[in-house]
Amino acid sequence: MPKVIVGMSGGVDSSVAALLLKKEGFEVEGVSLLMFENRGKTKTCASSCCSLETAQEAGRTAEAIGVPFKIVDARDLFIEKVINPFVRSYAAGFTPNPCILCNMHVKFPVLLQEAGESAAEFIASGHYARIERNNGDVKLLAGLDPAKDQSYVLYAQKKGQLERLLLPLGKLKKAEVRAIAHAAGLPVFNKPESQEICFTGGDDYRTALKELGHESMKEGPVYYQDGRRIGTHSGVCAFTIGQRKGFRVQNPAPGPPRPLYVYRIDASENAIYVGEREKALSKRVLVSGINWLSQPAKWPFRAGVKVRSMMRPAPALVQMTGEDGLLIELDGPQWAPAPGQSAVLYDGDAVLGGGIIALQ
Repeated sequence: MPKVIVGMSGGVDSSVAALLLKKEGFEVEGVSLLMFENRGKTKTCASSCCSLETAQEAGRTAEAIGVPFKIVDARDLFIEKVINPFVRSYAAGFTPNPCILCNMHVKFPVLLQEAGESAAEFIASGHYARIERNNGDVKLLAGLDPAKDQSYVLYAQKKGQLERLLLPLGKLKKAEVRAIAHAAGLPVFNKPESQEICFTGGDDYRTALKELGHESMKEGPVYYQDGRRIGTHSGVCAFTIGQRKGFRVQNPAPGPPRPLYVYRIDASENAIYVGEREKALSKRVLVSGINWLSQPAKWPFRAGVKVRSMMRPAPALVQMTGEDGLLIELDGPQWAPAPGQSAVLYDGDAVLGGGIIALQ
């Protein structure tokens, strides 16, 4: 059987991915990427997927499974490709997705480099998505469990990477994965999932931005939807589209008090704009930096679109704007498409491609 390099993060998902591939007869080697770096006062997140502690835990799991294991230091690359862009994006009024950046620029490229150095044909991860191979073509499909599907964060991979990628968990549910780990005696079978951004040390990302030396954490005006200034905010990077907390302002509209939501961030003015809930709804999304996994046969075309990772694809009409842009007209308004996040296009379960949501 071919050799496969499995990215092991110390959690139950990647551990079971390695276990299943070994049971299938693959020659498995586990690799953990050390990506978190201690910068400023930022605390080491021992429970994250990229710390030394979790890498060492992954090593113990690899030993229990009976596969060789190594730790690769990817900290410099992680700073360059994930942390620094994360900081710059918030300074510009965008809401970045560091997991997509990491998969695109760090995790999979490093695993492929390790595969090349060890003559491995494949790489693998514990993502809940599927790879379909048919007559020389390869497609990225949503995981069968909609509650865990992670195809959204994999849309930016190139087809050449997908051709060498194995995703053993795509047809499983989380409870099944934990049961497999428990039956195999793996101590990570009940390990809690890590929900925070790995390099924030478990803190709110705003705290991390301050500790990382963010220069745009300065006060500025809060404007109501009619243009009136109604308060002061603590810094544009502390907000994202759709947010309703973090600013102390009252709705000036007559009648009973109603919550306000951020619907626009203007980094050049250091201003945020708030309004009624419907102001954060949108049927029109501009997208740039498209990565196609399957090009449409004709334009415009209809697709299912996710503007957030865990939503169900919403029906939409997709049109081209320029050489590298899309205009997505959703059939119904969607909640808070945030510039800097990704819009991912689907044909049924198949990922067509996606890109970054641009400022309107």
